[in-house]
Amino acid sequence: MNLPGITSDPETLARDFIPLETAGNGLFRIGEEGVQAIYTPQDRVAELIVFEQKTLVYINSKMGYPALYPLEPATFEGPAEAVLMDLDGTSVHSEHFWIWVIEQTTARLLGNAKFQLEAADEPHVSGHSVSEHLSYCVRKYCPNKTVEEARCHYFDIVHHEMAEIIAGRGRPNAFEPAPGLDEFLYKLKENGIKIGLVTSGLYEKAWPEILSAFRTLKMGDPLEFYDAIISAGHAIRKGQAGTLGELEPKPHPWLYAETARVGLGINPSRRHRVIGMEDSGAGVVSIRLAGFAALGLTGGNIDRSGSNPFLSGKVGTLMEALPLILGKSA
Repeated sequence: MNLPGITSDPETLARDFIPLETAGNGLFRIGEEGVQAIYTPQDRVAELIVFEQKTLVYINSKMGYPALYPLEPATFEGPAEAVLMDLDGTSVHSEHFWIWVIEQTTARLLGNAKFQLEAADEPHVSGHSVSEHLSYCVRKYCPNKTVEEARCHYFDIVHHEMAEIIAGRGRPNAFEPAPGLDEFLYKLKENGIKIGLVTSGLYEKAWPEILSAFRTLKMGDPLEFYDAIISAGHAIRKGQAGTLGELEPKPHPWLYAETARVGLGINPSRRHRVIGMEDSGAGVVSIRLAGFAALGLTGGNIDRSGSNPFLSGKVGTLMEALPLILGKSA
């Protein structure tokens, strides 16, 4: 079975994808209206509806707003004109900190300071939007509460912790630069490659992370260094303007698409000269739906999520990616 936009290798399909009979909450069914097959990766973050000459990707939403996207073939030709980099797990190691915040939020909802998340919760409390993480915990642990209540507790905790971190009093090692981040970024700059930083995290989460990392590395102001930084925007709270970024996080394509097209000025006709770097399955799907080739980093959940078929390659460290990005790989 050929899967347009991804692969025709049956071993890959069998290893990473789960076959389904229906998709899109019943909108698509095998054998009807040209649907030849339906697959979902192991983390079920997307549903791939396969036709003879195209693949559509249905992204469900824990917040009630699903979407359908075409999956176009993605190629990369080095040297790159632009590199799009994920924040959490790719540029900065902070996932443990944000999972801890979700855990503390759930503990407050339950009125149980000793509450701890289970290992099985990890795929559901990382890699998506704040509201989706909280929605999962509310459904599983405290169904008598609401996501809105959870958000109030969450942002109360975040505001306190971020202020402490910026003041130098926060949790130790909350945000650690990825190994070789400084050398990697400087090499991109030396070669005239534009750099976009992309995160599903809200600005109030993302900014202290990258600021902390740059302080550790003595690299100055991230706003002066990066060519574009795109986050999920600002939280919507009473008395404050916000954005709708939380309804369009990874695996939706919009954060990566906006970084490249608006932030970096890359015309879609030059997509083949852009590559995205991610360590999460949701992020990899986001890059691909935005029309770019995706390079995976080990250490995240790409293998567990079943997202390897979406990748153009995989590396263990940022510096290992340089030959490919610079067009010097064999």
